[in-house]
Amino acid sequence: MSSNPVAETVASLLPRAKAELAELVAFRSVADFDQFPRSESEAAANWVADALRAEGFEDVALLDTPDGTQSVYGHLRGPEGAKTVLLYAHYDVQPPLDEAAWTTPPFELTERDGRWYGRGAADCKGGLIMHLLALRALKANGGVPVHVKVIAEGSEEMGTGGLERYAEQHPELLTADTIVIGDAGNFRVGLPTVTTTLRGMTMVRLQIDTLAGNLHSGQFGGAAPDALAALIRVLDSLRAEDGSTTVDGLTPDTRWEGLEYDEEQFRKDAKVLDGVGLIGDGPVADRIWARPAVTVIGIDCPPVVGATPSVQASARALISLRVPPGVDASEATKLLEAHLEAHTPWGARARIEQVGQGQAFRADTGSPAYQAMAEAMAVAYPDETMQYAGQGGSIPLCNTLASLYPEAEILLIGLSEPEAQIHAVNESVSPEELERLSVAEALFLRNYAAG
Repeated sequence: MSSNPVAETVASLLPRAKAELAELVAFRSVADFDQFPRSESEAAANWVADALRAEGFEDVALLDTPDGTQSVYGHLRGPEGAKTVLLYAHYDVQPPLDEAAWTTPPFELTERDGRWYGRGAADCKGGLIMHLLALRALKANGGVPVHVKVIAEGSEEMGTGGLERYAEQHPELLTADTIVIGDAGNFRVGLPTVTTTLRGMTMVRLQIDTLAGNLHSGQFGGAAPDALAALIRVLDSLRAEDGSTTVDGLTPDTRWEGLEYDEEQFRKDAKVLDGVGLIGDGPVADRIWARPAVTVIGIDCPPVVGATPSVQASARALISLRVPPGVDASEATKLLEAHLEAHTPWGARARIEQVGQGQAFRADTGSPAYQAMAEAMAVAYPDETMQYAGQGGSIPLCNTLASLYPEAEILLIGLSEPEAQIHAVNESVSPEELERLSVAEALFLRNYAAG
């Protein structure tokens, strides 16, 4: 990185940033209060609020959102007449999955092989630290030239829509000229990337019932309808022979225009086992950024250990469907529900419950904010040109903000590059990426103010 005062300040602040990230990672702030204590999320929210107050933010508040979680808000006033930029991140995290599978404890930030490991290190507690670093660097070098609002969500990973509903009920709160979502990531380490599209999502819970109770498989098997077998047949109907998603009535016809994803690089990033093929057809970028994708993310059925020789009376699955820009998530939900009902065999009873939904998002890359970010990225990454990429994941708040503030420009950056392994075991963040992106965000705010 070329030497400049902002970059030098960020570099000097990295030890403090690491210590703060360690404090934040230590909170088991999973917004699933059936599995994790609510007090852990509340403690993380208070940490964020205290950090904002320490930076001079006013009107700092813990917002009680309709899904029973808290989002943290603060407002840092800039010069009179300056533009307003909203900085977003979330402090809630995914569950750690199998804690025993982690090389080091998931809620203890640990440095290893040049990376910092811990749940939320990249997604998205590191994003909060990135915002703080950028603001501190500007304060040390002439001041923050814009009004800054920060919103830290407490349930993004659950998809329960608390902050979206709160924002709709209080539309004046998050008004801004530009919104920087710090919950995306570079295409690869060292390649500055702005995410310009997000797939939307819907999530449904499907329960299949066939019998009043379990039956002995020797006495009744062969004629008694097996709910688990019925569920398996329904789930199999969601994929073609090559693994492509096949939801009746949902026909993908969009192509990705932009950065391409080399298939061998994708295999490496996804850690696909030798000899195992990828699913679907066409360019990888089309498959993960521009087409629907169904995933069975959970099944309730008897575990192998302790199983009895029984015909199952009931079985249940949680199904996620990602939908690309141009496909309405509500319509996709209706199609998915109709498909599941139509493909349930043997007259079995299918009960479907929607548990989450978010619309897809497409940014306006021709806006002045994108030019300001490209110039900032050129300084933070002097040997690279800023790229545009899609993201297969969903950030439902993006579409809510785009609807509430149609004149606002929205940019997505962040720390979740492939090596970060977000949502998986051994999640980590690159401190070099944290440093470079903090510099880029600081310079972006300066460029945008001057534009």
